[in-house]
Amino acid sequence: MAASPTKRKRTGPLSKYFGGMAGDEEPESNSVPSIVDPSVPLTASYTYHSPCPTTPGPYILGVDEAGRGPVLGPLVYGVAYCPASYQDDLDKLGFADSKTLTAATRSTLLDTLCSDPSNLAWSVRVLCPQAISSGMLRRPPTNLNRQSEQATVLLIREVLDRGMELSEVYVDALGPTKPYEAYLSSQFPGINFTVTAKADSKFKIVGAASVAAKVTRDAWVEGWMFEEHQPGGKLSDDTENQQEKPRWGTQLGSGYPSGSICSFGFPELGN
Repeated sequence: MAASPTKRKRTGPLSKYFGGMAGDEEPESNSVPSIVDPSVPLTASYTYHSPCPTTPGPYILGVDEAGRGPVLGPLVYGVAYCPASYQDDLDKLGFADSKTLTAATRSTLLDTLCSDPSNLAWSVRVLCPQAISSGMLRRPPTNLNRQSEQATVLLIREVLDRGMELSEVYVDALGPTKPYEAYLSSQFPGINFTVTAKADSKFKIVGAASVAAKVTRDAWVEGWMFEEHQPGGKLSDDTENQQEKPRWGTQLGSGYPSGSICSFGFPELGN
């Protein structure tokens, strides 16, 4: 399911990520265009694509993710791409492994990624927790590595379907690099794949993909809306003074299994 940002007033829990976008107004610089509708819970996976760049190719593309380690919230795969001739300019923009950057820097870099639409573009595939769990619980199961491969292939295929000519693709490694390189090469003959550990530190275009994935995931989880607490949900009620709902990062912890707060039994936030 591909998605585009909806132009309406942002009043949900993610409103701090939006600049009061209403009617036909354009989003301000602190918006996260890949968050389609923050006023409802994330219960279905979706794909977002920025506008296609117009500079002639060939293009290079980077792939990275955010959310494979935590067991709470979505897993987000991101790609970023630019003309091969643009690499010297890309090197000057400050992209790097998103985990090494502050939230403010990541937000600024996403603005940068949106600032030159003739040369820069990005996409994300947001896998909701329910989809991840359903895949792993079905028989035979679709494990997290396979779901990650599927997200990567989907993003690359949709970029190609949009008419972009790709010559080089750089991918942050999931595990053994050579088998994954061979698999991707079999899916996309004619494209040169490089799968390596720490690709987000080695290749600026992967760093850009890392930023797109991380900012998108953070925007969702910072204001997570529980499906159970919606009208008609398992834990909904009509009282005005019901107990405050758990908030991300305070009562729920970081989402990593090693965290002291994180334990089995979370609702649809868990993946």
